[in-house]
Amino acid sequence: MATEKAQREKTRRGTRLLTAAAAVALGLAVAGTQPAAAATHYPVNYDFATGAVAGALTPTKAPLGANDWSCKPSAAHPEAVVLVNGTFGNMSDNWAAASPLLANNGYCVFAFNYGGSSPNAIFQGTGEIGASAAQLATFVDQVLAATGTSKVDLLGHSQGGMMPRYYIKNLGGAAKVDKLVALAPSNNGTTLDGITQLGQALQLLIPVNGLLNGPCAACVEQEVGSPFLTALNAGGETSPSVTYTVIESVDDEVVTPYTNAFLPAAPNVTDITLQHQCLLDSTDHLEIAADPIALTDVLNALDPAHPRSVPCEVVLPITGPLF
Repeated sequence: MATEKAQREKTRRGTRLLTAAAAVALGLAVAGTQPAAAATHYPVNYDFATGAVAGALTPTKAPLGANDWSCKPSAAHPEAVVLVNGTFGNMSDNWAAASPLLANNGYCVFAFNYGGSSPNAIFQGTGEIGASAAQLATFVDQVLAATGTSKVDLLGHSQGGMMPRYYIKNLGGAAKVDKLVALAPSNNGTTLDGITQLGQALQLLIPVNGLLNGPCAACVEQEVGSPFLTALNAGGETSPSVTYTVIESVDDEVVTPYTNAFLPAAPNVTDITLQHQCLLDSTDHLEIAADPIALTDVLNALDPAHPRSVPCEVVLPITGPLF
């Protein structure tokens, strides 16, 4: 067991080098494709842990690049992108990488909090998922009114990648959503052990004890086989008018098994396993929201007409067995 753990840690150290190099590559690609009219270039934090710590105590502060209510989508990117955080996350700590990256690429980006005990609570996304979906519906309407567009694209992480499916199916979202891009979504549920892993991981980032001691209706509803998920997935998991992209890692320790993130095959569904693109990418459930490889997939999903190369073709200075 100790040997296996040491080999696993060696793999993760190697992957950090890969991720750093990939982040540089993605940053260079972004710099070379900025719209000429872009007035601000925001820094992109590809380290989820530091981004989460920085954003955790400012839950109502929009991430960099988000919530410019005067932003008008361009012909190149005609839909605004709405960011939907995961369970126990908030808009500030979940999107330190994706929000500025999307803004730098010319998107109108918007973020909000949902499902918390209050809008100011550090931990959002804990409330009943149907009620959270209603909050998403209200926010999407606000974005549509401000931008003058008829549809938005949604980018969600964890619960934030699954919960919009309730909005699409039950609250009129099918007519207002063009694309749903989901990072490690809990589409088909997770085990209780996965929810516990999420709490433990977040406690390492945020010095608050007893994270799971309070009520979390969303946690119960995301368990495999819950009445909520059974009803949500009954009759088909997707709407034919929406394009779905799921991006997942085999190292997801929260959505377990990781294949529970994926949607059934359909012409409007793309399921992506990161390690099928980049074998050494060992990003986990939280890190995927800042992983430059996953974020390249996000950019490609939002703009499939202009695909980017996934930045994992690097030479790593690693010796010895990785697995």
